[in-house]
Amino acid sequence: MGSAAVIVDDVHVEYKVYASGKALDKAGRKLLTRTRGVRTVHALKGVSFTAEKGESIGIIGSNGSGKSTLMRAITGLTPPSRGAIYASARPNLLGVGAALLPDLSGERNIVLGGLALGFSKEEIAEMRDDIVAFAELEDFIELPMRTYSSGMQQRLKFAIAAAKQHEILIVDEALAVGDKKFRERSESRIREIREQAGTVFLVSHSMGSIRDTCNRVIWLEKGVLREDGDPDEVIKAYEGWKK
Repeated sequence: MGSAAVIVDDVHVEYKVYASGKALDKAGRKLLTRTRGVRTVHALKGVSFTAEKGESIGIIGSNGSGKSTLMRAITGLTPPSRGAIYASARPNLLGVGAALLPDLSGERNIVLGGLALGFSKEEIAEMRDDIVAFAELEDFIELPMRTYSSGMQQRLKFAIAAAKQHEILIVDEALAVGDKKFRERSESRIREIREQAGTVFLVSHSMGSIRDTCNRVIWLEKGVLREDGDPDEVIKAYEGWKK
């Protein structure tokens, strides 16, 4: 693959979904009857691009544009219906929905998350204090995860995943959590991963985070790659299209 980290070659993703055939108003009255049965949703339509090693690529687009579907396809969680994806290393997905165990303490979840990332118990013990400090959970790390606010949980998930130097890392809205100080530290960590020859994809609705973190932006809309290039130029086109 040479200097390429990820090659996305004419990728299509189609979902089969069941249509119930009913639409109701707020009072529960049936407004119309649609055709029942299985419908095909064409989530990605011939997307192609090459991500080079060391790039930090922002993925933008309106809700339902195919951003998360593309990231799941790159990680192998959603197989393409047509086309192919090639990667120089295993892509790792860091999303705010990443599952940790709510009945276990933050401490135990650090161990489980570290093991899942391939660290030894000794390595996890060495990085434990840094993870806790990064997540700002010093006073809560012994408590069960279910007692954490959603922001605390998401900070811990980010801190665990960002402890590893990933060759290809996908961050799906993780920078949207926490206060300004935490977001700045998160963005700094993403830049560190990129500078150490890692490739980062950042899916976000925050154009500020995209501008601060990425050196390239891909704009998806309705499953089609609309633009790919300089962050300021692509974001300007996207924001103009939204008006």
